Amino acid sequence: MSTIPAPRVTIRGLRKSFGDQPVLHGVDLDVAVGAVVCLLGASGSGKSTILRCVNQLERPDGGTVHIDGDLIGFRPDRRRPDALRALAPRELRRQQADIGMVFQSFNLFPHLTVLQNVIEAPVAVRGRSVARARATALELLDQVGLADRADAYPRQLSGGQQQRVAIARALAMDPKVMLFDEPTSALDPELVADVLGVMRDLARAGMTMLVVTHELDFARHVADRVAFVDEGRIVEVGTPAEVLEHPQHPRARRFLAQLTGEPSTDVDTRAVAS
Repeated sequence: MSTIPAPRVTIRGLRKSFGDQPVLHGVDLDVAVGAVVCLLGASGSGKSTILRCVNQLERPDGGTVHIDGDLIGFRPDRRRPDALRALAPRELRRQQADIGMVFQSFNLFPHLTVLQNVIEAPVAVRGRSVARARATALELLDQVGLADRADAYPRQLSGGQQQRVAIARALAMDPKVMLFDEPTSALDPELVADVLGVMRDLARAGMTMLVVTHELDFARHVADRVAFVDEGRIVEVGTPAEVLEHPQHPRARRFLAQLTGEPSTDVDTRAVAS
């Protein structure tokens, strides 16, 4: 009798507020091993906050994130069985090393070459030798089509090239999961395809990915699951065909109609304007 493998990422009851403003209201989501899950939704809906809570750049106010069954960012409090204690910074950094993150802005070190940017974390965090990190970095730069730019500085690269370096840098840590926070939103349209091509290759290679994006074509053809986020809640989740072609939630229908320019029979003009 075959068994269904446990999800690589398990999010349960995730809550987050900034001051008096609640942003996430009990988010539940699973990402299977080797799966691509795309998060869609309007700006300010909480999509990026979900990613930032997964890798603990933001501490959740409630709920849990597990990766391969390991609780991220916290451990049980031995004195209070029902409570959790935040991990010490060193322990947290060790967990974060397994979670690759690619941001809207490229966040490369401007004073380091492309190669130095990619080998920095494996040496400093993973404790790898420079020789091993360099060999891996050169392989990854070749994978993202930038082997010939290893000695260039970020200012000498286009935005699309910088984003591909950022992807190589995240992959250099051998992450269990890759998080992408609108990785093409800061790029000129002609540069988007190169970055999405790298992400497609990662998906084909079996990388587990959680992607915040407005690129519907990518979500339609690459994602295994699509989740629609509205006001800090996942209100709809399913296959790309289910969510993108036949959305059930009214807010998802309105949002997708705006993106595609197609008419929606239940468009609330007040909601569209907000």
